[in-house]
Amino acid sequence: MDIMQESLELHKKLNGKIEIKNKLKINNMHDMSLAYTPGVAKACLAIHENPEEVYSLTSKRNTVAVISDGTAVLGLGDIGPLAAIPVMEGKCALFKRFGGVDAIPIVLNTKDVDELVQTIYHLSPSFGGINLEDISAPRCFEVERRLKELCDIPVFHDDQHGTAIVCGAALLNALKLVGKKLSQVRIVINGAGSAGIAITKFLLELGAKHVITCDRFGIITEGDEVLNSAQKEISLVTNRKKLKGNLTDALTGADVFIGVSAGNIVSEDMIGKMNSDAIVFPLANPTPEISRDKALHAGARIVGTGVSNLPNQINNALVFPGLFKGALESRVKQITTDMEIAACKALAAIVKKEELKETYIIPNIFNKKVARNVSRAVMKAAQK
Repeated sequence: MDIMQESLELHKKLNGKIEIKNKLKINNMHDMSLAYTPGVAKACLAIHENPEEVYSLTSKRNTVAVISDGTAVLGLGDIGPLAAIPVMEGKCALFKRFGGVDAIPIVLNTKDVDELVQTIYHLSPSFGGINLEDISAPRCFEVERRLKELCDIPVFHDDQHGTAIVCGAALLNALKLVGKKLSQVRIVINGAGSAGIAITKFLLELGAKHVITCDRFGIITEGDEVLNSAQKEISLVTNRKKLKGNLTDALTGADVFIGVSAGNIVSEDMIGKMNSDAIVFPLANPTPEISRDKALHAGARIVGTGVSNLPNQINNALVFPGLFKGALESRVKQITTDMEIAACKALAAIVKKEELKETYIIPNIFNKKVARNVSRAVMKAAQK
């Protein structure tokens, strides 16, 4: 049985992957009176008198909503809110397992930006944070921006920023191994949706100077009429030599490739046109842009994918449990770029210099330092 079928059988057997458990036992009427009426009224009044008490008297302080409209699920596309539930449940399971954070999956039956924003805003009092998930670009940028303005709790689109943070950490370590500097290498990012745009912006924040972003129509260049609003924004700070052409043209003479696009669209010949000691991150899910074996055969020195059974899994699960834990513990109202950079560097630093090798540039999700160190880094940045 392959992993896909085995996973399907597991979902069928368990009827989903998460459940709600009580923190207290309700065995008699006294327990009932403490947990519910009449005793619970005292907690209600305390919160009414001082709203901040909600963080000490309810589960809000450690609860995140994982919210999607089902329009950009994995690499499957717009498969709808019902079909998105297994991914949202899986994310909630990872929140609990690796960050100790309670998370609730919520899927919304609308694609309208205004409806999404208003619905999520109206739900927000129940939660300590909002994790947006699998909402298609460019709508996702507007949804997140408006919610950050409205909500007094952290709002974080993980497909954007979680992916960017883990890519940044993997790249920092890979560059150490090959002896190249972030400010000097030429980076090609393929896929100008939510993840690609966010990775582009984040790497520039980290210190990258030479980034080229591509989409289906080719290299993004300032002034292109086909660009959406988010792509127009990055066209002003990328591809400053105004190179035109397709992905093959972009990869010629490049040092780094990061793919967040579609499976099997990069050939060995394209990788062969990159510079020596090439770093290749084909992250399309479930099928990468090029297989690890083919990329290595074509001359890549370091390859990282989103696949769990291969070395160097670059997955945002390394980020969001610890990042949200730190944000919730710090009671911040927003997750800032400084916090994201701190999380990125903390994640990269888990792999010591003497441990770095072609098959180990990013820690494994089961490394106990991951969520702990990311959380501490976020809290330290929050204090500053």
